Amino acid sequence: MALTAWLGAGMAHASDYAEISQLLKTGKAAEALGKADQRLTAAPRDPQLRFLRGVAQTDIGQTDAAIATFTQLIQEYPELPEPYNNLAVIYASQNQLDKARTALEMAVRNNPSYAAAHENLGDIHARLAYQSYTKAQQLEASNPAVKSKLTQLRTLFQPASATAAGAAGKPAASRP
Repeated sequence: MALTAWLGAGMAHASDYAEISQLLKTGKAAEALGKADQRLTAAPRDPQLRFLRGVAQTDIGQTDAAIATFTQLIQEYPELPEPYNNLAVIYASQNQLDKARTALEMAVRNNPSYAAAHENLGDIHARLAYQSYTKAQQLEASNPAVKSKLTQLRTLFQPASATAAGAAGKPAASRP
């Protein structure tokens, strides 16, 4: 009987996750945040619900709250790579590239197979390189190698088409 109750609770959580994830996918982040907050009253330490809460906060522009949510998740569950990735995306959007790089390095360290974190780390490295080459060009405008590298990076930052996702300038957050 206890096993049945435990399995039923697990199924309820799975249905909660699916419902909140679906709301996020359909652009109803405010509603997803409400549902996550409601579910968290019953399971305040649930890392997946808290992660979904952070995603919803990010989607509705509650950046400071999302940073707090992901940071707290990282403190309590340092082995999870997704909160590091999403925190890095927020930092990158604020042009805090060193913080973004550090967070992504932790995500990759925790899960070497996490492709999105590797891609995002590459994007951050490209943006850092662009900043360095721009400074080099300011210091020595006649250097053709720097000009060529800047041109190549500008091309990298431009999506191949108007619908291209994940351009080098915008790291991708983990989604539910």
